[in-house]
Amino acid sequence: MGLAKMSGALFPVLLWYTCISWMENPGGSVYEMGQVIAVVPAAGKGSRMGLEGPGKQFVYLNGRPVLAHTLMALESLAEIDGIILVTRQDQVSLGWQVVNDYAIGKVQAVVPGGATRQESVSAGLGHVPTDTEIVVVHDGARPLIDTQLIDAAITGAREYGAVGVAVPVKDTIKVRDEMGLVISTPPRGSLWAIQTPQAFRYEILLAAHTKAKASGYVGTDDCELVEELGKPVRLIQGSYRNIKLTTPEDLAIAETLLSVDKDKGNAKMEQSPIPRVGWGYDLHRLVKGRPLILGGVEIPFDKGLLGHSDADVLLHALMDSLLGAMALGDIGHHFPDTEKRWQGANSLHLLSQVKEIITRSSASQLSISHIDCMIIAERPRLAPYIPQMRLNIVETLGLIPDQVSIKATTNEGLGPVGQGEAIVAHAVATILA
Repeated sequence: MGLAKMSGALFPVLLWYTCISWMENPGGSVYEMGQVIAVVPAAGKGSRMGLEGPGKQFVYLNGRPVLAHTLMALESLAEIDGIILVTRQDQVSLGWQVVNDYAIGKVQAVVPGGATRQESVSAGLGHVPTDTEIVVVHDGARPLIDTQLIDAAITGAREYGAVGVAVPVKDTIKVRDEMGLVISTPPRGSLWAIQTPQAFRYEILLAAHTKAKASGYVGTDDCELVEELGKPVRLIQGSYRNIKLTTPEDLAIAETLLSVDKDKGNAKMEQSPIPRVGWGYDLHRLVKGRPLILGGVEIPFDKGLLGHSDADVLLHALMDSLLGAMALGDIGHHFPDTEKRWQGANSLHLLSQVKEIITRSSASQLSISHIDCMIIAERPRLAPYIPQMRLNIVETLGLIPDQVSIKATTNEGLGPVGQGEAIVAHAVATILA
């Protein structure tokens, strides 16, 4: 029975003794590399930023929500197997909207948090699979995280059990009493400002939260709970760029840092690239006895698309738009239906070959700037499958989610498409070459 399903008075006792037994003999078995799950607390109200409405994690930063920046960084890291997003109770649907809008495919759940950050992390931890090896906790309001830091924290957690990312403090720190008088001045060389990500072996973090809840102890971060458990925490060098958005000034600093990054990238370009636009169109008939595959996703339906390959009408239109942008003909030229080797071909595989074809065609470096697709189908309803379609295209072409747009509409009952006899797709691709 999974931890999430266990209930009753026996659960805390069993859980506590299981965790303690593991910690008393951590070398009793050889660890295998297991799942790495990120828990992202994003349930803050943004009161110190003076915000009304959803909160700081949904404020737009450089054209996209703060939370989208954070989730996209975690999504891009191969080490991360899954993400648990924790929001306020009234923002769960808003959290899913960000996940879907930016095709964050690794998010396994969006769950309501608690009144404190500790309660929110604990709520997220309750949805972490029990066979997880490492849990990474990273604040949703730290959008400038470097993925190398996340990777270093995961590696450190495997070696030390608990790792926090931190930076040496720059200012002299004073300790004062309730009257405002200085009590002491700690030596600055020993003081570090803690950040996230913080990474832990699952058993350690679970035991720390279990003990804290049982004793009523409240800490300001997860490393503190592990310290209270009596376990050592290793600090690794973080980044002063990895700021947490807390005040309006933080948002301005983050915008500036991102602008500097953009300017540096522009300075590296020897000349302005020329935009090339390609348009693609495809239509396939719906028939019984065939799977319905769109954007590399098999969709449950009583009919499928007829064709020589898997008849993925969306990817066929997309491939034609990419080839058209570079004046390289169409997919019929490169993958003719007269050749048996393309029979039943996976169109995602063909899309990867199209990427290679257009890359080889240019003497200079080129990049796909943006893709916009439209699927026209009377049935079935496609909205639930679009995030995975986008993710498939993003991963195959090596793009980021906001470079790929997919929309779906009906033909209002008109013509063969409106009568459910066929599905049509259009695609427009912009390439900088």
